[in-house]
Amino acid sequence: MTSSLLGQLFIASLLGAIQVFAFAPFQQWWVLYPSFVGLFLLLKQVHLQQKKLFLVSFVFNLSMFIATIHWIYVSMDLFGGMPAFVSVALIVVLCAYLALFPSLALWLTFKIKSNSMAVKLLLILPSAWLIMDFLRGWVLTGFPWAYLGYSHIDTPFVGFAPILGVQGMTLAILLTCSALTLLVLKQSKSFALGLILFLTVSGFALKKLSFTELQAPIKVALVQGNIDQAKKWEPNHLSPSLRKYLALSGIQNELQTDPELIHKNELIIWPESAIAALELNMQPFLQSLSNALKTNEQSLITGIISYNKESNQYFNSIIMLGDLPEGEGYSNVSPNRYQKHHLLPIGEFVPFEDLLRPLAPYFNLPMSSFHRGGEVQRNLQAHGTTLASALCYEIAFPELLRKNIHHDTGMILTVSNDAWFGSSIGPDQHLQIARMRAIEFGRPVLRSTNTGITAIYNTVGEEVGRLPTFEDAVLREEVQPAYGETPYQRMGQTPLFIFVLFSLIAAFILSKKAPSSL
Repeated sequence: MTSSLLGQLFIASLLGAIQVFAFAPFQQWWVLYPSFVGLFLLLKQVHLQQKKLFLVSFVFNLSMFIATIHWIYVSMDLFGGMPAFVSVALIVVLCAYLALFPSLALWLTFKIKSNSMAVKLLLILPSAWLIMDFLRGWVLTGFPWAYLGYSHIDTPFVGFAPILGVQGMTLAILLTCSALTLLVLKQSKSFALGLILFLTVSGFALKKLSFTELQAPIKVALVQGNIDQAKKWEPNHLSPSLRKYLALSGIQNELQTDPELIHKNELIIWPESAIAALELNMQPFLQSLSNALKTNEQSLITGIISYNKESNQYFNSIIMLGDLPEGEGYSNVSPNRYQKHHLLPIGEFVPFEDLLRPLAPYFNLPMSSFHRGGEVQRNLQAHGTTLASALCYEIAFPELLRKNIHHDTGMILTVSNDAWFGSSIGPDQHLQIARMRAIEFGRPVLRSTNTGITAIYNTVGEEVGRLPTFEDAVLREEVQPAYGETPYQRMGQTPLFIFVLFSLIAAFILSKKAPSSL
């Protein structure tokens, strides 16, 4: 390690930036270990200077977030109408804000007086990190992206996901990094080795458990329209887009299905806002399409913009058409629908609107005035199963899904439009997050998108099928719904809160005593 501040900041920035390779599409999960071990050793060197300690921690996390979520720039650059320097500045500000949370966790860990590195790394650090991750996913509506657990979806630690959720995996990663650091420092070696072995073996064992029961398969068809985002909302492009979706789905333009292309008893899924118009204005088309689908014993899920005339409110919605349960047939006010609850700041609503709207056009993006649907909504129903919905960004909020998944929820549905982010790494990270939800809840995930990545995962997160990006295509599979409850579904983050409470109590007691003998 170097003793100069500039050198320490350079090392911290490198150690933080390499963490991007732990996540999709790179999936080199192992890079987290040299990254964190190197950081802990660096912070041990500088911890006596408190201002320097926070600065080094902050630079580490700032570089991590810039490397990991820089792809947000694509949407600002291509569709936000912002000068490049404004887009870059906003990305840096966002990453700096996000970096504050883990930096505070690191600063608190090394600021608290204790003669034992084991106490700092095994008790204080994971507790502080989990608290700050919780706050990062909640404050100002939250941004729970790039939780450490997502990187280890193909490791034994995935066994903790159905028990403790993705943050249970984060905890296992932090404990392992801490134990490795103790081994490098030649402190508490026996305990550190035992902890690593315990976490690895436990993950392997838990991975073999099953908490949900598979049901009879249903036929699904996920349609990827590959509509040009720059033209999607142009009025003269609506009809060509609809004709493409109808053709891909096997429905002719006049809404009469070619008998040779009929896939009876099929659930067809179009992506977020596939119908780029107000539902209220599309009633003749929707009613006709619903009747044609019902005749063919098919159902259709599609994204659309709904509008409530009485309240003058717009909603980013999912509606169902076609062959539906008795009394659940389609209408403009039918209950078999979902309205997005967790809206994307700036993209779907403008926080501090009175302050930011006057800065137009920077904060007058298209479709940035939606209203929230309810936090808890009924599942969609079709073909003898039920689906819990997550619209686009919502799939990153497991606790929101947990409130809407019941014992008899058969599948998780997420529709999205990642065309905003082009060919960046953002859609791959988004897909990785959706895959984690399948494992946490023991249910298949159906993910339909405009340009990709459209994919299906089974109850243990194995890929059933996917479509190539930026191609118009259909993914047809038979998927088995699953009923039941995982421990995470029942308890949520309560076990992690208990861990944090007892860890902090233990750290306080041990810090008052002589150096730990662990």
